Order: sequence, then structure tokens, then C-alpha cells
Amino acid sequence: MKNQTKPYLIGIAGGSASGKTFFLKSLRSHFNEDEVCIISQDNYYKPAIYQVKDEKGVINFDLPNGVDHAKFMEDVRSLSQNKSIEIQEYMFNQPGVIGGMITLKPAPVIIVEGIFIFHFKDIREILDLKVFMDSKEDIKLARRLARDVKERGVNEEIILYQWHNHVIPAYNEYLLPYRDDADVIITNNESFDKGFEIMRDHIRAVIGIKS
Repeated sequence: MKNQTKPYLIGIAGGSASGKTFFLKSLRSHFNEDEVCIISQDNYYKPAIYQVKDEKGVINFDLPNGVDHAKFMEDVRSLSQNKSIEIQEYMFNQPGVIGGMITLKPAPVIIVEGIFIFHFKDIREILDLKVFMDSKEDIKLARRLARDVKERGVNEEIILYQWHNHVIPAYNEYLLPYRDDADVIITNNESFDKGFEIMRDHIRAVIGIKS
């Protein structure tokens, strides 16, 4: 809304490969940084040496304690208090590669995005709108395979191991219980067009843009 001093906080969660990243890129293309700020939990993962390993010695990135939640929450609060923040991009599966610095500026609408954001009560309680992105499991797995093999250079066997031993158990324990408490559920099996239109128009209304 115009002249709004307290930013409007939208939380967007969903399982791995549910389409959150593409959805957010689509939203970003419709709003500039003075209108919408997007903060991603992905950039708050702890270094690999601090991550939990399973019984086979494989790092499990699909646990809430793998995220530096205190820092993430501190930065979300700073943005909601109209303060800019600076964070370092987290480079998945690229050991030794140091991510660049990212500056985020406060905006009338702040989108808080991440797999575990609804799991943490302190984040849930400050959100004005909770959005859950959902897709069928086989579709998410196909997307994950395509993404991790092509973009991250991960072996297919490792992806399937992580999917069945880390991703699905984490989804069932840390995400699925919050699905029905979301204000908006966007199904993204083939397309999220309808859900996108609803979110785009809602954000426009919040910041006072006439359609």
C-alpha cells in the first residue's frame, strides 16, 4: 500500500525443484528492486565442514540445522526495519569457489524464500502471507535431475541417493506439515501461470500499482 512504512512480508516455501526459483525470477521481471526485495535462505547454508553427514558419509543439506538461521533471521529483521544488508552468495557443490557479495535493499514488499522458512516459528510469525509451491514427486525429481546434472555437474547416482535418503524424508518432516497452513498453494506440475497472476496482482495492490 502507498506510504506503507512496515514492509509487507511474503514467505514462499516448497520442496526441492518445485519451481520456486523460476517463479521468483518471473516475479522479479515484473517489479524493480525499489518495489520488491527477495531474500533467499539458500545463501545462508553453513560451510560444508559444518554440515551433518549421514551413515554413508554423504552431506545432508536437507536439514534445518544446515542453515545459519540466526543470521538469516537477523537479516530478514533488518530488511523489515528498512535497513540494507550485504550477504555472500552460497555456491552449491562448488568447493573452493567463493561467491560474490549481494546487496539487498529494503522495499515495500519483501519476499522471504526457502525450503525451511515455515519450519522456523519466528519467521512464520512475522509473515503477512504464506505461499506454498507444490508439484508431484516424479515431476520434482525429473527437474532436480535435469538441474543438478546440467547446472551443478552432480552425478546422477548421487542425486538419486540424496533424493530418496535426504530430500523426501526432509520434505515429509519439515515442509509437508505446513502445507495446509499456507494462505496460498500454487500447484506447479505443468505451469504456475494462474498462481503467478494472482501473486503478481496481489503484490501490485500492496504497493499501489494500478493494473
